[in-house]
Amino acid sequence: MLVDSHCHLDFPEFEEDFDEVLARAHEAGVKTMMTICTYVTKFDQVHAIAQKYDNIYCTIGIHPHNADSEPVVSVADLTGPAASEKVIGFGETGLDYFYEHSPRQIQQDQFRTHIQAARELDLPVIIHTREAEEDTLRIIEEEMAHAPFKGLIHCFSASKEFADKMVALGLYISISGIVTFKKADAVREAIRDVPLDRLLVETDAPYLAPIPKRGKRNEPAYTAYTSAKLAEVKGVSEEVMAKQSTENFFTLFTKAKRV
Repeated sequence: MLVDSHCHLDFPEFEEDFDEVLARAHEAGVKTMMTICTYVTKFDQVHAIAQKYDNIYCTIGIHPHNADSEPVVSVADLTGPAASEKVIGFGETGLDYFYEHSPRQIQQDQFRTHIQAARELDLPVIIHTREAEEDTLRIIEEEMAHAPFKGLIHCFSASKEFADKMVALGLYISISGIVTFKKADAVREAIRDVPLDRLLVETDAPYLAPIPKRGKRNEPAYTAYTSAKLAEVKGVSEEVMAKQSTENFFTLFTKAKRV
């Protein structure tokens, strides 16, 4: 069994063949999926997908790209909808200084609000960070010093030092198809020493399709390619990696039920 811990099933790329996408995921052993909210104003669409399928869960949150264009949310704005049994985390949130579609201060403020919501309900926060390691670490450390919270770094592409610090702070690391890319030696080296019990796998579908599907639309079934490559990096069997990453998902996302 595998879990795709991060995909975007509400995106238009899946409109025409949604049922076929789910069927291929099942055939590939991907039994559980978490579809991620990136616009709080589109949460109802994300939530509707999760409600329709027993093996799909969702989050509520605002992607850092959209922090400026979306409404400024309060902790209550996030925790209210999270009363649903299908909402199992907050985000994705965080900092993206590569594109800077939103001002940095607004990104940081909304990031902290998501963390506060996660702390209040004891649910994980899904963290996006790109070209923003220093500020991401600072905010996480400051918030952890205030009170602990659960979370993961999604689609990991940062440094080994950053990975080590996230693990030390109690966070999990989620690995995407990037780990299969030929030029991703730095990513592979950064996660080589991350403990097995802190690793999850994801697609970030429809983006970042792994080799041998690179260049095509990504989909949950391709989690299997990422998991296989991660097993190789970690020096364990594909079966061990699949089992461990699945266990890690359900350990972190305690509201999710095994199907």
